[in-house]
Amino acid sequence: QVRLVESGGGSVQAGGSLRLSCAASAYTYSDYCMGWFRQIPGKERDVVAIITGGSSTGYSDSVKGRFTISRDNAKNTLYLQMNSLKPEDTAMYYCAADLSRRYSCRDKVSSFGYWGQGTQVTVSS
Repeated sequence: QVRLVESGGGSVQAGGSLRLSCAASAYTYSDYCMGWFRQIPGKERDVVAIITGGSSTGYSDSVKGRFTISRDNAKNTLYLQMNSLKPEDTAMYYCAADLSRRYSCRDKVSSFGYWGQGTQVTVSS
């Protein structure tokens, strides 16, 4: 069974850093689109960052220059390095996999068929 497990969330002060990890099991994700999304209560889940099977990356405007998505194919693990965190980054963060695409990744929630359970990030001012 395909499984994604996030870790690394927590509470941090504004300006601080966190690194989220997403361990994937039961499937080799290295060639496929993966992404990080976030959601706050009462709002839609939004894309944060996307990485293709060729490790090209894309970011939402709100995190560009502060967050970095990467993958370690040998460990089947996805990462999100978050620097210069702001209170508005507070959300539940989810990793996701689109096992139908390798390079033409989409930034839509509906394109991703596999999701982790989420990890909470709280940034205080």
